[in-house]
Amino acid sequence: MAYMHVSWLFLFHILVLVAKSKAKVPAIIVFGDSSVDAGNNNQIPTIARSNFNPYGRDFPGGRPTGRFSNGRIPPDFISEAFGLKPVIPAYLDPMYNISDFATGVCFASAGTGFDNATSDVLGVIPLWREVELYKDYQKNLKDYVGEWKANEILSEALYLISVGTNDFLENYYALPNRQSQFTIKQYEDFLIILARNFIQELYELGARKMSLTGVPPMGCLPLQRTTNIMDNHGCVERYNNLAVEFNGKLKGLVAMLNKEFPGLKLVFADAFNIFMQIITRPSTYGFEVVGVGCCGTGTFEMSYLCDPRSPFTCTDANKYVFWDAFHPSEKTNQIISHHLFKMFLAKFL
Repeated sequence: MAYMHVSWLFLFHILVLVAKSKAKVPAIIVFGDSSVDAGNNNQIPTIARSNFNPYGRDFPGGRPTGRFSNGRIPPDFISEAFGLKPVIPAYLDPMYNISDFATGVCFASAGTGFDNATSDVLGVIPLWREVELYKDYQKNLKDYVGEWKANEILSEALYLISVGTNDFLENYYALPNRQSQFTIKQYEDFLIILARNFIQELYELGARKMSLTGVPPMGCLPLQRTTNIMDNHGCVERYNNLAVEFNGKLKGLVAMLNKEFPGLKLVFADAFNIFMQIITRPSTYGFEVVGVGCCGTGTFEMSYLCDPRSPFTCTDANKYVFWDAFHPSEKTNQIISHHLFKMFLAKFL
């Protein structure tokens, strides 16, 4: 199995070379939550931040950027796979400007969801505001490269959308309001309507190539396992079953929208199965620890609880599937990204 994994990575690097020789995607544009946030939350008053050590310790230069990882996150790897830059900058990061954003930009905000009420929980950027920032980017891009070139970039760019987990874990199951309004199945359907509206708005703004990533095996996140005392800290199966059910509804939405909107190329880049394979067979991918994260005790720490002075933080995050109690390590992000590129995104080459 190890040989197969090496061969797979070799194939990926060949695909990267092919992408560089005939790239059809001029930019990667990112919307979503902490799974893809490159640091936008650094610029807003929220506790949902990660712009401090030990976050980013394996990032180029060893600096914390606001990515919820020890290193790079999926949009970075996917951008590189398309022959573009290896790091996608956050739109609100003052270190960058429109010349940097022309080939890739991130509007994502950790803690957000399809549901506006989800973004209110930690006071982060709601999805509608991410779209407003994108409109501002469109204007700046047209001023920078001219309207014709900007429209070409915007229509040929690949739009990565990764959101949904917080709607369930930080909103529906954590707070009473949505539970009093919806059964869980009704809430799923409510989110599907919001997802449809969001994708339609991007389409009306000129987006044509989109990738929608569903929710991961939510029940296997270390934070959920920590609280699953009655089941010996195993995965919470009802959350995993919910993820499968919701992802199925997202797949149905993708199929419907591809038929409804002329010229739309929308793919459902399903990360659930590859993530589950890593969790259930970690040694196949070179991991040693799956039940807890690298940071701190790995059982509950994330964001500011991921203390740079903690004596418990692991020395080698590559041995861990998870970096903190909620987010994958850079190595996991890389494996998942390679899989998504090979199985779903390479068709945009």
